[in-house]
Amino acid sequence: MHGPALSGWLLVALCAATGVYCLLRTRVCDGEERRAAVGEAVMGFGMAAMALPAAALTPPEWGWTVYAAVFGAATLHGLLAVRHGGHHLHHLVGSLAMVYMAVAMAAPGAAGAHAGHAAGAAGGIPVLTGGLLLYYVAYVLRSGARLVPVTAAAGSGAGAAWTTSGSGAGAAWATTGGGGRAWASRPELTHACRLSMALAMLAMLVTL
Repeated sequence: MHGPALSGWLLVALCAATGVYCLLRTRVCDGEERRAAVGEAVMGFGMAAMALPAAALTPPEWGWTVYAAVFGAATLHGLLAVRHGGHHLHHLVGSLAMVYMAVAMAAPGAAGAHAGHAAGAAGGIPVLTGGLLLYYVAYVLRSGARLVPVTAAAGSGAGAAWTTSGSGAGAAWATTGGGGRAWASRPELTHACRLSMALAMLAMLVTL
């Protein structure tokens, strides 16, 4: 089916691109921010692999067990890291969602599990799927609002500020004429990366 295959490849490209960007972020940040970038890179590449159309690659039956094990380990790590606050709670929810999707597509009733993303063949628990969908819809709306630029009225009146409210980020990043921070560490790009992965997660959850 041309349509579903095309949407699958678009998801692969989106998730792989966010994974690469998150890897680049690990080179320009440290501490909790670096650990968050590593987690997001793993999530991006994992989602890219899971979104591959069945026509391109049909994984072995044990492949979904590997997915569940990898993101199960990420979930355990998230449980340990969530006490540090920041973005770790969102990473924990994302890891749980990946485990859930892998288990749902590995279930005996989900014939052609990998094709489930393209044809809606995979099965899941409606209440749990609905809860995750609501979470990601709210996250997408909130993240989109944080990317809205506002005109900077202070000083000489040049440049634009990007609001970064919530999640412990209270500072605003403003563009100036001179040299700024490295592009890989720009807050608005980080937010756009997270928004892209949330949209991709929504697209994958809808197929369950």
